[in-house]
Amino acid sequence: MFADYLLIIPLFLAVALGWWLGRQQANRAPSSERSRDGQLSHEYFTGLDHLINEQTDEAIESFIRALEINSDTVPAHLTLAKLFRRKGDIERAVGIHQRLLARPDLVEADFIRIQMALAKDYHALGLLDRAENLLHDIMRQSRETELATSARQWLIKLYAQEREWQSALDTAQQLPRKAKESIGVELAHYCCELAVVQGSAGEQTSAEGYLRDALGYDPGCGRVYLLRAEQQMRQGSWQQAVNSLQQVLVKAPKLVPETIKPLQQCFAELDRPAELESYLRTCLAEAPSATVIMALAECIREREDVLAAGLFLTEELRKHPSIKGFNRLIDLHLAYGSSSARQSLTVLRGLTGQLEQSKPQYQCSHCGFAGRVLHWQCPSCKQWGVTAPIQGLEGE
Repeated sequence: MFADYLLIIPLFLAVALGWWLGRQQANRAPSSERSRDGQLSHEYFTGLDHLINEQTDEAIESFIRALEINSDTVPAHLTLAKLFRRKGDIERAVGIHQRLLARPDLVEADFIRIQMALAKDYHALGLLDRAENLLHDIMRQSRETELATSARQWLIKLYAQEREWQSALDTAQQLPRKAKESIGVELAHYCCELAVVQGSAGEQTSAEGYLRDALGYDPGCGRVYLLRAEQQMRQGSWQQAVNSLQQVLVKAPKLVPETIKPLQQCFAELDRPAELESYLRTCLAEAPSATVIMALAECIREREDVLAAGLFLTEELRKHPSIKGFNRLIDLHLAYGSSSARQSLTVLRGLTGQLEQSKPQYQCSHCGFAGRVLHWQCPSCKQWGVTAPIQGLEGE
């Protein structure tokens, strides 16, 4: 109810303006038109009364009747249609926009604005082909105006929704520089999506080209280095993969936990465990996480013994407590501890293991959506590059 009340305020203001304009015209009009203005005044105040009593549906209907009587103001109709679209009544919004477009007295600017609003209606209804056609029409009519830029931005979103990444990138090339820079993160991920497709098809040169383009749009895109390392590992280029993965610490330190397993594989293939341990200690100093601590404990166990690994893990858990690290410490005691304590530790490990499995691993910094899979585009708010491993006791 309160949300509806907030949504109706812009409509109330628009109708108030329309009514005032009608009054000004009526003062200079014949008596028959003044009678119509009286009707408008009655519907307007009826709607206002419903609004004050928080009867939003009744208020909307009264304002609709007021606008039907005095339909000379396009902004009031657009506000009403926008209200319907935000309330989920898209078909009524479409009806309003289509009736407006049928009016012969529209000026060109209003005609294009209404087309733009109708394209948003079609997009909300999932009629993407109709929305795309309208947006192309708007771009042809308005050329290099602000409306053309807005139409291109909506068209890019539409192409991304359809996973037509190349079309989205081609459309972005026609945007003004500042507008293109404002969506650099999104464009970088579109390039990454194309790199994944090309890499899966064995087109490594083409995939690398898209990754370079992605860095041109967003130099801090950590996904680029992860994808590049993945391709290099498939080719057996272990040192190049190490170089790519180590760039994540510099460019996107929140994604460092995602690099640890591939780094362990690369250094194992290169047979350079000391370099792995040295790099992990750098990560621990600059971007500490449970994954880094556990990997470093494993290096110490292989180089020294279980006791040294356990002591290191215990000390680091005091500084950076986490369920993951605690579970790894229990595992060490289960494998190498006394048999008398194993039964109790097994029960404890089962409980803490369930706790770890029940917790999400990644979270969107924009809307808070959390899950156990790293989504490069948040499934909830649809933002790109805003999801990362969760930090703290229940995460890293």
